[in-house]
Order: sequence, then C-alpha cells, then structure tokens
Amino acid sequence: MNKEKKTMVKNNQKKIRDILYKMLLLLYPNRCPVCDRVLPDALICPQCVRKLKYISQPVCCSCGKPLENAVMEYCADCTKTSHEYRQGRAVFSYQGPVRGILYRYKYSNRRDYTEFLASEAARLYGSWAGGLGISMVIPVPLSAERKRRRGYNQADLFARRFAALCGLPYHPQMLIRTRNTVPQKELSAIERKNNLKNAFKINENVVNLKRILLIDDIYTTGSTIDAAALVLKQSGVKEIYYLCISIGQGQ
Repeated sequence: MNKEKKTMVKNNQKKIRDILYKMLLLLYPNRCPVCDRVLPDALICPQCVRKLKYISQPVCCSCGKPLENAVMEYCADCTKTSHEYRQGRAVFSYQGPVRGILYRYKYSNRRDYTEFLASEAARLYGSWAGGLGISMVIPVPLSAERKRRRGYNQADLFARRFAALCGLPYHPQMLIRTRNTVPQKELSAIERKNNLKNAFKINENVVNLKRILLIDDIYTTGSTIDAAALVLKQSGVKEIYYLCISIGQGQ
C-alpha cells in the first residue's frame, strides 16, 4: 500500500470513529465530571472547571510535578531518584474534585469521563507529544484478574482517545501485566518497587520503536512508570516518556 492510500485509509478510519462517537453521545449524553449535570454541548460546567487544579509552570524537569520554587529544576524525589523514563507530564494536580473524578473513573464505571480527560490532555500536551517523535502510545496495563473484575482499564480508555485526538499510533497490548500486584497506594516507596518487580513483560517486538509514550491515570512516586519503562528499555526502546491524568505535589 503506497503512502497516499495509507493516508486515505487513516482519514476514513478517523471519520468512522468520529461518527461512532457522535452516535454514542445521542444515547449517552455528556455529564459534568464534577457535579454530574447533563451537558448536551459541553464536557464540563464552566463553573466546575474552575474548581480543578491544572498543572502549570514551574514543574520538575523530570517527572513534571509542580514546584513551589521556580529556581529549582527538579522536585525532591527526582533529585534523589534516577528514573527509567526520560520525561513525564500530567494534566491535573491530585487534589480537590480531581480525586473524586479519578475514583469514579476507575471504580464506578464512569467511562464517559474519557472524552473530557483526553481532550484536556490533548489540548495541553498534544504539541508536546507530537514534537517528541513518539513511535507508539501504550497504556500501563492492569492484571487480567483486575481487568476482569473492573471490566475495563481506565488508562487504556484515556490513552486510546488521547492517541486518536493527537493522531499518534496506539497499541493497547504491547505491554502486559504478568501478575496481580498489591495496590500501590497501600505500600511505602520501597515496597512499591519490590511489588512491581517482574510485574510487566513485552507482548510484541519493540526493537524498531525509538520513543514510546506510556499512559497512566495517577503518578505518585513513579514506581509503576519506572517498572514498565525498564522492561521497554531492556527490549530495545531508546526513550520512554509518560503522560498521566493526575500527579502529586512536588517540593
């Protein structure tokens, strides 16, 4: 297939996705992720969006956590820790209504939040991701048991839509989780690293992929991203970047 035909196929696929999305909106109209009001022509209430804390400069040059001191280049964690990824960014600070949004997104089947979250990510970081020369966007996977119990992987939903909005290649099963680990929020920093040892493996050949963008919902210490990035690097990927919906506060 020549380049012109590939472009035509890609454009047609995008048109089909857009039509399907509009049909879904007729059946399941958007609701504000903060107050839950039905919004026929918007993704969030104008007054509710002001309650969300977006990440803004200054941020850590490595993990992307917001910094209180603009003179600092790195947060306290990144000055002490060597990460497997090259750089990361996040849309929101993990505080206020964002906590409730992510809880419902993960555990209450609020898959309808995907469009708002992915659209905001694309608006803020679409150019950043495009400028990196990303070879593939992939989500941090759930274990088979947890995905079966929950019914979906929120990182997959978010990553898939973000990639589509930015025109980036996407692969949902390149990285798989080999076992059902203990939830990271219940563990200390050291326990988090040990919990994730040998938790991921590559499901596809990635030798020819130079730069990968990992997608997850929340970044805390970076243990999950580091564990996934290490496996990718060991398989031949040159550089790993990440994008998360939300991140904690740096110092």
